[in-house]
Amino acid sequence: QVQLVESGGGLVQPGGSLRLSCAASGSIFTTYHMGWYRQALGKQRELVATISTGSTTNYGDSVKGRFTISRDNAKNMVYLQMSSLKPEDTAVYYCKAERLYSGRYYYYWGQGTQVTVSS
Repeated sequence: QVQLVESGGGLVQPGGSLRLSCAASGSIFTTYHMGWYRQALGKQRELVATISTGSTTNYGDSVKGRFTISRDNAKNMVYLQMSSLKPEDTAVYYCKAERLYSGRYYYYWGQGTQVTVSS
């Protein structure tokens, strides 16, 4: 079992920056692949970025070059540094932990944090 708590969302102007944090607890953090997803009003949840247990990263096309995902295994934290924010980045951002263990797929979601990009 993994508990995830996101923080760092808020209102920011277009072109601005924000850093989201996700605190994980309850299980061995280093065994989980971590990711950030987002869901805008009326739209499906979409991939933002993922980081593997070996720190390999992957990004959605709409955020490449603007967002950076990172993890701190010593602190059980995952971060999403967002720069050059656009109004279309407005969404609820969710942290996800997942792993394949003994043939079973386990995944957990945080409660989400709202990011609003507006002037």
